[in-house]
Amino acid sequence: MADQKDISAAPAAPSGPASGGTQSFGGDRPNRGYSDGGRGRGPRRSSRDQRDDEPKDGLIEKVIHINRSSKVVKGGRRFSFSALIVMGDKQGRVGMGMGKGAEVSEAIKKGGENARSRVATVSLAANTIPHEVYSEFGGAKVLLRPASPGTGLICGKTVRAVVESAGVKDVLSKSLGSKNTSNVAKATLNALLSLRTREQILKARGLEHRLTAVKTA
Repeated sequence: MADQKDISAAPAAPSGPASGGTQSFGGDRPNRGYSDGGRGRGPRRSSRDQRDDEPKDGLIEKVIHINRSSKVVKGGRRFSFSALIVMGDKQGRVGMGMGKGAEVSEAIKKGGENARSRVATVSLAANTIPHEVYSEFGGAKVLLRPASPGTGLICGKTVRAVVESAGVKDVLSKSLGSKNTSNVAKATLNALLSLRTREQILKARGLEHRLTAVKTA
């Protein structure tokens, strides 16, 4: 018949987004919306993104203790959190702060800001402390003693977090009295801040000439 069309010569329907088909890239592999090498592992983080996560001022944050408290109200209990944070660069600078908030993340953020604003310099002798020191805070008592190279940090987890943030690598310690985490951490920080090197002591007493004589001998 004259009106009958030859459908065998009709062009094939295009494959792509316009026709509702699957657009292919490099063979039969469909486009997943990201470049993953075809393994389906998701987008990779670039080295630039990893550098942005590092602290710009060299201070490393550590969470010592998180406490939860509750308040009974008419509708039930209302919880709040407090976080004790220590921050240091492991090169002689350390600070501590407490933060409170309705959420744990909020408390940690406030504690980190308080610790950053209270960073102070600690006097160290190489990888250890220059002399023995004893400190008290509340019912907590902390004793720190110098140690020879290679000894490591012989101390509990609370004292370890503080002295490690300050940059001490070899020390002997003993925690006496109360085991309250906040008091032990604050006693340790006070002990570190009270350290003085030989040069600082001679300079404070006006005996710099003795220091010069010792160096020349």
